[in-house]
Amino acid sequence: MLRIGNASGFYGDRFTAMREMLTGGPLDVLTGDYLAELTMLILARDRLKDPGLGYARTFLRQWEECLGEATDRNVRIVVNAGGLNPGRLAEAVHESAAKQGIPLAVGVVEGDDLLGRPDLPPGLLAANAYLGGRGIAECLRAGAQLVVTGRVTDAALVSGPAQAHFGWGEGEVDALAGAVVAGHVLECGAQATGGNYAFFGEHDVTHPGFPIAELHADGTSMITKHPGTGGAVTTGTVTAQLLYETSGARYAGPDVTARLDSVRLSQDGPDRVRIEGVRGEAPPPTLKVGLNRLGGWRNEVVFVLTGLDIERKADLVRRQLAPQIGDIDARWTLARTDHPDAGTEETASALLRVTVRSEDQHAVGRAFTAAAVELGLSGYPGFHVTAPPGPATPYGVFESVHLDAATIPHTAVLPDGTRRSVPHPGTTRALEPAAVPPLPPPPPPGPTRRAPLGLAFGARSGDKGGDANLGVWARSEPGWRWLAHRLTVDRLRELLPETADLTIRRHLLPNLRAVNFELVGLLGAGVASQHRFDPQAKALGEWLRARHVDLPEELL
Repeated sequence: MLRIGNASGFYGDRFTAMREMLTGGPLDVLTGDYLAELTMLILARDRLKDPGLGYARTFLRQWEECLGEATDRNVRIVVNAGGLNPGRLAEAVHESAAKQGIPLAVGVVEGDDLLGRPDLPPGLLAANAYLGGRGIAECLRAGAQLVVTGRVTDAALVSGPAQAHFGWGEGEVDALAGAVVAGHVLECGAQATGGNYAFFGEHDVTHPGFPIAELHADGTSMITKHPGTGGAVTTGTVTAQLLYETSGARYAGPDVTARLDSVRLSQDGPDRVRIEGVRGEAPPPTLKVGLNRLGGWRNEVVFVLTGLDIERKADLVRRQLAPQIGDIDARWTLARTDHPDAGTEETASALLRVTVRSEDQHAVGRAFTAAAVELGLSGYPGFHVTAPPGPATPYGVFESVHLDAATIPHTAVLPDGTRRSVPHPGTTRALEPAAVPPLPPPPPPGPTRRAPLGLAFGARSGDKGGDANLGVWARSEPGWRWLAHRLTVDRLRELLPETADLTIRRHLLPNLRAVNFELVGLLGAGVASQHRFDPQAKALGEWLRARHVDLPEELL
């Protein structure tokens, strides 16, 4: 058995988690995921200011505090904190260890950075391929105590150590797929132990522990956490994480394509969920490459509208600013947070937000904000804004392309400095949609009650570039029958009017009693473009759960 824990789900996650995981119980490997689409843009801007930066500096401080614990307990550390500059982070780690007088074997995975490649668009700030776990495995086999990577898939932080420990070859696709699924559960840290969980009121999630996967040679795993830590590990928390930022039944990666429709979960005691039955297929012949660039400049003003005539006040602001905005890309949203006969001024107020974007910094800078401020004594009654208007700020755009894996280097820099080229899998399979599974029997007729969808169903949503995913799962077989038949694409459009004009794909995952929706283009050019109120669609699922539908009384 190989015990792999996680201590970070994003750049900015709980700083103390590394120490908590190292001291909370036995581990063989501790992983940390620091990278996301937005993070790569942040690191790229760091690198513009200083070529020696481009890595997650938080990890370096964590490591300096925990180096002794990790070496004393013989826990290997695998992190993607290297970002755009894994070599420099490795040097900094060596320097820190030398100051503490602790010898340290460090491996580095490189090859993902494709900036400047001639077949990619010009003007990029970052271009990074999503590598698999093979380079990590090479470093660990060579004795690395710490492996620093750039952009690898999040699940590779788990599948790499598993390949090193169990010696799997590329043909052992089921075992590899099992490790990838376990890696996906672990990658977002406490989201697997009750964080961001739809039914959070059922558990104490004040300070949830971080997850652990107990991996076995056949690819099965047990998801758990250290004894005495907060939160919970249930089939519900694991299901929620499995639906996060995924789409159809085929979950493609550089080492293997995992079949999410084969995953079986079972509760095996308190805070222990078994994952088994995972089937795998050969990976696709291409690798995903994330591209980050600056898209232009943006600015926004939020007007506070209080009391009566909210709609007329909003219309007045729009008409008064129209000459200044002209043909600039502008997005208006009116949030009716006001209440009639409110007991406080704040609860009597609504918020009118205007967001503008342009390639011309001046157009959305002082010229725009001055026009908004000038309305102070000539606008609607009670005029004020939530904050003084600021200068224009740059916004980013994320896109992805897929390139032939054979053209992308994958290099393991071993602890002794040897550079070893890591081959991509020799057997591949073009990615195609899985067959649509049969529907369960329809729900029987019976009494219904108008109620929020979330009283009976959980949801988890997130972002993938400009698209969003929204997974919804049932907690019982009757609930699954209702969900599969009633929550169709057309019904989703009715419940979430923002999606009315979007392309939506629905995927059924019967083993998880779940439907997963892809909402194409909901997020515009990705989180860094801040296209909508919730730019990463984190709360999209909670909005859906709050919508009222006619639910069978047996589910309530």
